[in-house]
Amino acid sequence: MNIVVLVAGTNEPSNSYALADAFIQGIHQHGQAQVDKVRLKDLKVDHFTVDYYDPQCSMEEDFCAVQSLIENAQGLVIATPVWNFGVPAHLKNLIDRMGSFALDETRSRGTLKGLPLFCIFTGGAPVPAWKTLMRKTTSFVPEGLKYFGASYIGHHFEGKCTVGRGKFGLVVDQRPESIEAVRRKGFDFAKVVSVYEKTGKAPAKHRATAKIMKWGEAVLKKVT
Repeated sequence: MNIVVLVAGTNEPSNSYALADAFIQGIHQHGQAQVDKVRLKDLKVDHFTVDYYDPQCSMEEDFCAVQSLIENAQGLVIATPVWNFGVPAHLKNLIDRMGSFALDETRSRGTLKGLPLFCIFTGGAPVPAWKTLMRKTTSFVPEGLKYFGASYIGHHFEGKCTVGRGKFGLVVDQRPESIEAVRRKGFDFAKVVSVYEKTGKAPAKHRATAKIMKWGEAVLKKVT
């Protein structure tokens, strides 16, 4: 099975990158898998405009490579820091650009066919801040991918990812409990992906969520 891991962190070393590696370890513990890890900071992807929805519009080599990986994947993982209650601009831009292939020609129906999705978030704030606010301000990441037809399987948030007040650096490597928790989640995600690879279907509860979303979209179209 093929799984794509997109890492949006830019720091060196990166907490998002370290947790992505732990997640990948869990995937491999489940069984054989082809995992392609892509660091967005290394890509050259132009800013989104509606011109990129034109079938005749030429796409950059880096974007085409990412598109090919996602289209041939049975699982997608996004590992990103939370900056100023949002995510790095290059991740938001990539999600916008994905509409060129992850939406049908009407730009109103997703084409990812239930692709399992897992998100890893790292932030400087503690967990209570995530639960009360940051989860809402970053919700466009899973919601956007769900609109594209992905199945949101779950997430991990790692808080207080700073060396000290106003000082940034790698800290998760000193948190064996967090590393193990992310590794277990990678293992569990691989189980979901394995089923998806064999059946072409997301878990039942996620299929139900997708149906509800489509029903809501249909209602909105009638109202508007």
